[in-house]
Amino acid sequence: MFPDFRLERVELSGATLRVRHGGSGPPVLLLHGHPRTHTTWHRVAPLLAGQHTVVCPDLRGFGQSSQPHDTPDHAGSSKRAKARDCVELMTHLGFDQFAIVGHDRGAYTAFRAALDHPGVITKLAVLDAVPIAEALQRCDARFAAAWWHWFFFGQPEKPERAILADPDAWYGNMPGKAAQMGAENYADYRAAIHDPAVVHGMVEDYRAGLGIDREHDEADQRAGRQVRCPTLVLWSLEDDLEDLYGDVLAVWKPWAADLCGHGIDSGHHMAEEAPDELAAALLAFLHGG
Repeated sequence: MFPDFRLERVELSGATLRVRHGGSGPPVLLLHGHPRTHTTWHRVAPLLAGQHTVVCPDLRGFGQSSQPHDTPDHAGSSKRAKARDCVELMTHLGFDQFAIVGHDRGAYTAFRAALDHPGVITKLAVLDAVPIAEALQRCDARFAAAWWHWFFFGQPEKPERAILADPDAWYGNMPGKAAQMGAENYADYRAAIHDPAVVHGMVEDYRAGLGIDREHDEADQRAGRQVRCPTLVLWSLEDDLEDLYGDVLAVWKPWAADLCGHGIDSGHHMAEEAPDELAAALLAFLHGG
């Protein structure tokens, strides 16, 4: 995986992140979702690295990065805290400005980074997500049935016990999944979901989402804040964003003045299932198309 990329651990003020980076050119930071690690990008990152410096970290609480300290408000797992990690990481690597791409839970951190650090983020791409505030404000029986895990993961202790009773069964590790994901990526992901500390960190990300992250989004919503940089929204046509929201771009329109996007012919994990189409869309966006 990741030919000619460097793998290291970077100690920041609030976290220590496992990071893989390589390539050359304008920097782009790729953020994974749940329950993946940075290795989910192993098919996309090399396609970008010929024209960009590509940085792929494990988010704090995920993979082999450090775990936040637990607090009643889950602030250590907030997207604001993770966005600060991103800015500090890229500064450490020598980049004062950069483009950011986030999938699934990583999309919320990328979005928060663009809102909180408008002078730093040059372009934003969000994959398979709408803002947390929008999702919760629009929540109905269909959303609750499809995304029930948001509310289950918000409960204390029980989610970790349920997942760790049989992580492979919980996450549907059926025959053929290793081939679909790539053997090394699959091994990295399985190590994460079998680690009790990582499972707790991943669930804490959802607990923060239902509370402090929603508060941050709604404060920006009331103030009329928008993402200032060009924004690309991509969604998986085999997933359920269109079923839940119809016009996905219409949900994003109040949040970003310079907005474009379209569906990708893929299931939810598009970086693994449709890497060529995803990389082409990202390169066109990053180069102004």
